[in-house]
Order: sequence, then structure tokens, then C-alpha cells
Amino acid sequence: MAKSKTVYVCDDCGAEHPKWVGRCGSCGAWETVKEFKQSKLKGSPRGPRAELKPLDKITRDAENRIKTTQSEFDSVLGGGLVKGSIILFGGQPGIGKSTLLLQLSGLMAGAGHSILYFSGEESGEQLAMRADRLGVSAEKLMFANDSVVENISRSINELKPAVVIVDSIQTAYSEAGENLPGSISQVRESAAQLLRVAKEVNVCIILVGHITKDGYLAGPKMLEHLVDTVLYLEGDRQSQVRLLRAAKNRFGSTSELGVYEMAREGLIPVDNPAKLFLSQRHSDVSGAVVVTSQEGSRTFFLEVQALVASASYGNPQRNVTGFDLRRLQMLLAVLERRAGFQLGTQDVFINVVSGLKIAEPAADLGVAIAIISSLKNRVVDAGALIIGEVGLGGEVRNVGQIRRRVEEAKKLGFNRIILPHGEHTGLEDLGLTIVPVRSLSAAVDEIF
Repeated sequence: MAKSKTVYVCDDCGAEHPKWVGRCGSCGAWETVKEFKQSKLKGSPRGPRAELKPLDKITRDAENRIKTTQSEFDSVLGGGLVKGSIILFGGQPGIGKSTLLLQLSGLMAGAGHSILYFSGEESGEQLAMRADRLGVSAEKLMFANDSVVENISRSINELKPAVVIVDSIQTAYSEAGENLPGSISQVRESAAQLLRVAKEVNVCIILVGHITKDGYLAGPKMLEHLVDTVLYLEGDRQSQVRLLRAAKNRFGSTSELGVYEMAREGLIPVDNPAKLFLSQRHSDVSGAVVVTSQEGSRTFFLEVQALVASASYGNPQRNVTGFDLRRLQMLLAVLERRAGFQLGTQDVFINVVSGLKIAEPAADLGVAIAIISSLKNRVVDAGALIIGEVGLGGEVRNVGQIRRRVEEAKKLGFNRIILPHGEHTGLEDLGLTIVPVRSLSAAVDEIF
């Protein structure tokens, strides 16, 4: 016999509260705590016990992945979609999630895989019009305008497709639920039902989820723990560049990054990001420097722009786009204390041209040099690539995968590499001008 228990749960973070409150004590959001009834079973649940097997006796399926035939998407996932997995695909509304998934559906259906596409946000006519624009046409791509989880599960069990797309999890709901679609209980129950179906039928299910203005998936955070993979499609809506990254991946690395360019015919994979990111580079402007960022197995070359100007108001501004503000403040302190540059009364603006956010410290030296270039109004050599982490003592520290970075730089036409001292050994055979430096001051002397 089931007993009902009333709980109060935050829609944003999934935190439970003993009573209703206006502000969530966990995430601090206002008016997000909602009431819902939670079923509680009396006694112990009964059912067949799962068979225990030695791990080395469990069969491995070498063909357990489904290739989408799109290199960017497959590389981010670690080789393709895993059968029996459930993927949460998040992004801002209008960023291109449905467009990309429709393109992938067409590619997989064209390769002979059966695809079921369930949408609670678009009608069949709307999706067909988009498919015509994208050039998607395949007999094995089936569509239904249905958000009822029980109907979706029934179709999966009957048709046994390879991949199922549910767009979106916020519109899906269970007929057994008492609350409206998008509520904490409905999202939780819908995801749990689809997870069970994915494992039982051995089908890959992709759940589309919208994110909040803070960049987090809307709905309970428990969804991220429930699913096997969490993908994010990121990018400035004013820019044509879209970035695909994995925040969680049980079947591969989370460090890989996929790059797309938005066009009329959809999201186009970018095989050579450097050509895209450096296409509008102005090499004759002060404050412009090229740095590298390692994302998984790929090396990205990015232009960093810096602008230093006298502060017009009392408090100097520190504004960044694509770079960590706290990292910038540290670099400014090192430049002032260790290199003698007075920047306390200057506005400093940093912009990473591409929409990509630099997370690794290998760009420290390049950003510092860009700041000095703007301060001195001196142009940095267009053929120079600057690599190195800057320590609090002003020293230039080593970075990983230095040879791979330098080899890629040679292919792009760079002929002078400024890098940490000690990292230059073994690079003589590349035929480039290698300039090793021990400190930030030494790098400034070499460049200017």
C-alpha cells in the first residue's frame, strides 16, 4: 500500500525543504520552491533479484557505439552514441540544439539506423519545414508530436529504434503524475521512466534540456546525476560559432571540444578552427597576441586582444570576455610588482576572439604580453606565438604538450615561438626560431 508524503522541492537545484519557503536555502533562488507529493511504499519491495556475475565474465560488445558520421559530435562523445545510454543535451533557447539533433538524425537514418524524434515544442509541419531547409530526408526518421512518457515508452518497446530524441524533457510528462509538465516531480518521473526504457531496450535516448540565464540546466540538478552524459551547446547568439562540450561522460573524456559554424543550411562542423578563429586577425594593431589552448586532443589557436586606457572614473575597470577575471587580476598584480608596470590607474579590457573561453594557464604569458603591447602601443610580431604559465614570482612555468602546440603552429605559418625555458630542448628539428624565457620580464625584453 502506497502512502503519500508532501515535500517542498526547488525547481532550480532540486533541494528538498521540510516546509515551503520563499527563497531556496541551497541555491538562493526566489519563488522556486514548489510542493509535490512523493509516494512512499510500506514494507520492502519484492521482485526478482538480479543475477550476480564476475566482471571478467560479462560480455563486451565491440559494436556498442552508433556512429553519427559527424566527426565533431562523435569525438566529443568519445567515438559515437553508446547503446543503452541516456544523454542530456542542454543549451540556451535558440542556440541550435534542435537543429543539430535533426541534422544528426538525418545522417544516422541515412546510414540505416532507425530514429524516433518526439517533440513537445514543434508540430510535424514545423519540423518538416526545418528538415527541408537543412536537406534532411530519410525514411527511417520517424516523428511524433507527443510528450506523454507512457506513449513514448510504448513506441520504443514496439519499434526498437537505435536512437530516440525527446525534445524537450521540460515538456515531457507522465499521465500518472499529478503536477504540470516542467514541474520537479514530472521532470524527475519522466527522466526515470526513460532511463529504465533505455536500459531495457538497449536504445540510446537523447533528452533536450534548456538552461537558465545563469547557464545551468533548468529543472532539478538530479538529472545530471541520473544520465550517462551531459552535453552543452554554447556560444554567443550574435556570433556564428557554436561550441559543443561534455560536462559529464561515463564513456569517454570530458576534455574534448567540438566546433560548429551556424549557417543557413544548419550547423557546419569546423575541421580547422584556427582558420575560423584567426580569419579576421589584424596583425598591425597593438594589444593583439596569438595564444594556444589545449582542449583534449586538439590544439586551438586564439587571438587575444587587450586594451589599456587611463581610467575616466575613480575605480579602474577590469572587463574580460573569454578569460577568467580572477586570473587577469593576478596577472596585473604580477606585472606591477615583478615587472614594474604601473597599471593601478588603468582600465584593462581583455577579449578572446572566437567565443571560446580559455581555461588553461598556458595563455597567461600571451595575455600579459598583450596588456604590455597595448600599454606601450607597440605591435607584437604577427609571426610570434607566445606560450607559458606565469607564476606569482613572475617566473614563466612549463605547460603540457609543448611539441604538439609548436608543430601545429608551424603548420599555420608561425616562425617565432616564445616559450618557457627548459621546454625548448628537442624542438631544434622543427626549423623555427625558439626563444626560451625564464621570467615575465625576460619575455617583455625579448618581444619589445
